[in-house]
Order: sequence, then C-alpha cells, then structure tokens
Amino acid sequence: MKNEILRRLSALALGLALLLNAAPLPQAFAVEDDTDASSSDSADSTDTADKTAVTTADNDPTVTAAAANAPALDATAALLVSPESDMVLYEKNADEKRYPASTTKIMTALLTLENVSDLSVVVTAEASDFENVTSDSSNAGIKVGEQVTVKDLLYALMLPSANEAAYMLARHVGGSWEQFVDMMNERAAELGCTGTHFCNPCGLHEDDHYTTAHDLYLIAKEAMKDATFRDIVSTVQHRMAKTNLHEERIILTTNQLIFSSFQPWSYANCLGIKTGHTSQAGNCFVGYAEYGDAKLFSVVLGCSSSSKEYPTVAASFTDTKSLCQWGFENFTSKTLARQGEEVTYTKVKLSTDTNQVILTAKNDLVSLLPRELDVKDLELQSDIPEEVDAPIKAGDTIGSVTYTYDGRDYGTVELVALNDISRSTVLFYADKLSSFSQSIVFKVLLLAAAAFFLLHIFTGLVFGGVRRRRRRRSSRSRYNDSTYQRRHRK
Repeated sequence: MKNEILRRLSALALGLALLLNAAPLPQAFAVEDDTDASSSDSADSTDTADKTAVTTADNDPTVTAAAANAPALDATAALLVSPESDMVLYEKNADEKRYPASTTKIMTALLTLENVSDLSVVVTAEASDFENVTSDSSNAGIKVGEQVTVKDLLYALMLPSANEAAYMLARHVGGSWEQFVDMMNERAAELGCTGTHFCNPCGLHEDDHYTTAHDLYLIAKEAMKDATFRDIVSTVQHRMAKTNLHEERIILTTNQLIFSSFQPWSYANCLGIKTGHTSQAGNCFVGYAEYGDAKLFSVVLGCSSSSKEYPTVAASFTDTKSLCQWGFENFTSKTLARQGEEVTYTKVKLSTDTNQVILTAKNDLVSLLPRELDVKDLELQSDIPEEVDAPIKAGDTIGSVTYTYDGRDYGTVELVALNDISRSTVLFYADKLSSFSQSIVFKVLLLAAAAFFLLHIFTGLVFGGVRRRRRRRSSRSRYNDSTYQRRHRK
C-alpha cells in the first residue's frame, strides 16, 4: 500500500515538473563563426545634428549651408540639392510656403508626359482655354479654333511660358482644367510634397495656390527623369509647326542662363528648367546644372526683378548661378560603391555549405561630397538582417548600407548576395521542429497534456483510496458476519 502511494506521489511530482517547465527543444543550425558581422561592418549611430552647417557670409540666420563661404542670395526662399543622395547643400526657408508663379508648369508638363503617349495628337483651342488667362500674361499667340500638337503645346508651355497652352493641355489630359488641377494635387502628394496646393495649371496668382522650394525640387526631379522633358527645358528656341490658323513660328525660352552664351550672366552648366514671375511671387526659377559627373537642382523664389550685378536681369538668374558655382566649387562627385564590390557579410542559417553570405553593391553609387572629405573616412550604417535562411540565390537583395559622415547621409546602396547557397533538408526540418516547439500551440498542447496527466493521477489517488476503504469495510463485514464465522469454524 505504501509503495503504491509513493509511486503515485512520484508521478504527481513528475507531472508538476512538466507543467512548470514547458521547455522548447534545442535549435539546430549550421556551425556559426564567432564573428559578429553587424558589429564589424556597421557604424554606431551618430548624432544627427548637422555639425558642418554654417551660415552665409552675411550671417543670415535663415540660411543653412554644408560648406563655408555660401553665397548671400536675394531670394526669400532657396534650395540647392544633390539628387543622387537628396543631400541638401544650401537651404533658406525651403519649407515655407511661397507663390510659385509659372514654375507651376513643371507639374503641368509632367502630368501631360505621364498621360499622353502620342505627342503628335492635335488639340483644338477652345474659348474656355482663355477665360482665366489675362491679356497681358505670357502666351504663344495661339487662337481659338487653332489646332496644335501636344508636343508643340509642351514647348509653348515651357519656353515662352504660354498660359493658354497650359489650359489646353489641362483640358486634354484631365477632361477639364478643374479635374486636371485635382490630378496635380494628387500627384504632388504622391511625390511627397507636403506644402503644395495648386488652383490652376499655369501659376497665375491665387491666394490658395502655393508651394515650397523643397516641393518644387521633388516635382522637378521627377520631371527630369523624362527624356522629352529634359530636351524641352534645355532648348533655347523651338519652331512650332504650321497650323490651320498660323504659319510656322519660332518661340524662345525665358531662361536667361541659357538664352545667349555671349551674355556675362549666362551659365554653360545650366540645362533648364523653368522660370516664373508674378507681382505677388516675385521672380522664381527652378534650375538644373551639371559639371562633370556632378548634378545639382536649385530653386530660388521671391527674387527681385533686377540683380545687383546686372540691373536688366532678374536676381533669380544670378542667384541660381551663384548657388551652383558655389556648389560645384565646394563639392565634387565621388564613387562610394561600385557594382559587384564586396561590402560586408551576414550569417546564414539552414545550410551546411557555409555559415555566412558575402554581400556586394547592387549598383554603382556616386554622390556629391565635400572636396576635402575622403571616401575612406565615411561611416557605414547597415540595414541588414542578423541572419538569412538558405536557400539564397546570387543577386538576391539582402539589405542596404548608407554612407554617412558627421551625421549627414551621402547615399544608400542595396546589397545583394554574391553567390548561391543551398539549403540542408535535415536542418530545414529540424528548424521547423524547433520553431514548433517554441510556438504557443505547442506550449498549450504541452500544458493540456500535463494538466490531463495530473488530473489522472489526482483522480487515481482520490478514488483509489475510496475503493480501498470500501474493500476493507466489505472484508470486515464479511468477517463479522455470523454465517461466515460458523462456516469457517466447521
């Protein structure tokens, strides 16, 4: 009897142990190197404060620049950006709302090129296209009933800044200019513009028609991805084809930086993009320039109609030239990573071939850096998983790495696997089993089994004792029975 109780108590103790220790099975994986890839190939996060920023020579507190001797501008808002890394080299009130004037037409051209595949399609001018255009505003001399191709309308839009061309294109693309304006605002939001609201397709003044220097950069950067747009904005003059109401005509750009290379204010590195002017907006210009491999986007808003150097030339042009020259003098294009170049590595699971995969640059990464900054001094901030499950194919994107210095990002490149790595079937199923053993489902089942086992033991102890007592009482009653006693005496 005592032995039976001891056995049941031992079983009860075992059940309690199972209940309290729902321990997972040990993991199974390939032997790993002790080297921690993430610690050896990535830099610690640094202070994001812009420690290289300085004010302009006139100590303008609204200006932040990434190098010394930044130019003092006439513009009330300005921006200079390296497009490869979106690095801001110079900014002045870049996120404050301003009236854009005809720089609005960059978005009008972008939407037209995105929605019209055949630029030879003819659009007929309607009276409604002139209802919101003032007689003294910029135009290309298009008349009601005149039939003009989309291509010529785009040149008229971007060179002489024709407002009637803006309304014709808006109606052709959007069905009505009002619907087209909705498209403009939707596209601006898609591009990440946070301070922009358009009310018309041409930029004539309305109080609720505004943008920011930074938003104009985003729109211009997207537009410059289109080859036709690049050709148009870098054109000085264009010959519009003969129409039903007009002989051939030559239209000229309003961009004084490229209009005549003989003028002292011209700028050979400028390749566009768009001018703008209203009395409320002042003189505006969104520019693009190249010098060797280096590229720059510039935006100046709210400039005077005459510059200090050249009274007959708007300050928007001299500001743009000064900005770009300063940018190219103080920064230079450098290659941070080359396609196929080994950058780092990370650990591999479920393979017996290797325990790590080498990661290489997916493509070349070229960025604008301060001239005195050496590429080898850049810090690498990795966005890579600590380990990757096999199988892996050569060229699979595993993560990325960002090149930084002193809290400033200079570019990011995706990292891909150098070679194929096969998966071990045994390690794969062992990992599945290990994962299941750590899952909630497994633990619930284990707890349920332990509880059932404990209940079974407890029931056995309780009801087993009851049965034993009953048997003992039954035995005593039979022993005490007089018939039983007489029978056994005989």
